[in-house]
Parts: sequence; C-alpha cells; structure tokens
Amino acid sequence: MDGGQYNPRTVEEVFRDFKGRRTGLIKALTTDVEEFYQQCDPEKENLCLYGLPNELWEVNLPAEEVPPELPEPALGINFARDGMQEKDWLSLVAVHSDAWLLSTAFYFGARFGFDKADRKRLFNMINDLPTVFEVVTGAAKKQQKEKSSVSNHSSNKSKSNSKSREPESQGKISKSEPPKDEDEGLDEEEEEEHGETLCGACGENYASDEFWICCDVCEKWFHGKCVKITPARAEHIKQYKCPSCSNKRARA
Repeated sequence: MDGGQYNPRTVEEVFRDFKGRRTGLIKALTTDVEEFYQQCDPEKENLCLYGLPNELWEVNLPAEEVPPELPEPALGINFARDGMQEKDWLSLVAVHSDAWLLSTAFYFGARFGFDKADRKRLFNMINDLPTVFEVVTGAAKKQQKEKSSVSNHSSNKSKSNSKSREPESQGKISKSEPPKDEDEGLDEEEEEEHGETLCGACGENYASDEFWICCDVCEKWFHGKCVKITPARAEHIKQYKCPSCSNKRARA
C-alpha cells in the first residue's frame, strides 16, 4: 500500500495525513458512491477501503506482509454489500473507516514518540472535525442545523436579504452560496453559524473565499470543486442535484 511512501513525523504532519485520508474516504462514501459500490463486488476476495494522503481512495486487497506497514482497514466490506440496505452498508463502512483513521494517526504518533501533550493535541485537532460517519449519515449537518436554530432566536434577519447582497468579489457570484449577512458587523453568533456549515463531500467547514452550491434534494452544501461545479455553470442550473442524489435516482 501507500504506507511506506509517506511517513509524517510531527503532529501537524500526522494531522495533514489524517485529513487527506479522511477526505478520500468521504469522497468514496458520498460523491463517488456509485463507483465505490461497483468496486465492492461480493464475488471478489476480502476487500478493504483505503483513504490515501492525497485525498484519493482505493478499494484493494489487504497488505500481504505480516504485520502490515500500517494498520489495516476492516476486511471484507464487499461481502456485506448485497445483504444490507445501501444506506446501512455505507454507514457501517464509515464507522470502520473512522476507527481505521484514528488507529493510523496514533500508529504514527507511537512510532515517532509523541508524548502525552502531543497525543492530546493531535486528538483535539482530529476531534474538531466531524467523523466520516457523521458526514455520511448527515448527522454533522443535523448538528449544525440544531445549533443554527438556537442562534436564530437572537437573529431573525431573512435569508432573502442575505442572498440579495452584493458579492464580496466577482469570483464568488452565485445564487448558491451559503447564506451570509450583508452587514459588515456580524455578531458572534452569526459568524459561528456560518462557520459551522459543512461540505457534504469533504466535511470541511465553510470558507468565505470558496464557491459553494446547495443540493435542492437533500439540501446539503458542497464546495464547487468537490462536485465539479463552477460559478459560471451554477448560473445555468435551475435545480441542482448532488452526485449522491443523482445516483440514487438513476438506480431507482
């Protein structure tokens, strides 16, 4: 596998490795779910889902060496594919993926002698991100909405006002940006609300300098780059469906 090609040695490097692998896994279980589903043929041998440091993913056989260079993901995820509801199967793979990500990160920590403070700092950095399971099941979005509903009691400004504001730069013109306030002086609660908007593909937080688009079916927000939609293309889309919703309709 890729373990011998990349050996992070600091907390920041291990966290960067974690984020890259996590992004790859989320792509497999959300935006690339149709391709992932097809690769997990129950007729094949024990297969594993690997997240790679370069934000890609692969379905492959486990490492041949014993013990392996890195901790191994759950074996045989393909065997359960046709025996479960697809949503439940993807959720199960997501749970095992979270366990593998943590074991890999702390394998590096043990290998390179992280002390108690380093281990705690690494865990806190990891824990600030939603888990793969939370992103795949929509729990991360639900948590964000619940927090938003609390903050909305103190801020009743309409979305129509925020959507009609002038964009901060020409590169971000889109009717599909996550709602932001037109006033310069955002209060702390509003800033927190926008900062907790999560991409349905990679699970990263909202950033004001990135283009986002919202799926009209599942109402999840996505980075344009994660779903290959540009601001120019978004202007011509009357009803946007994310890859996951499009794949569900195609299979139905």
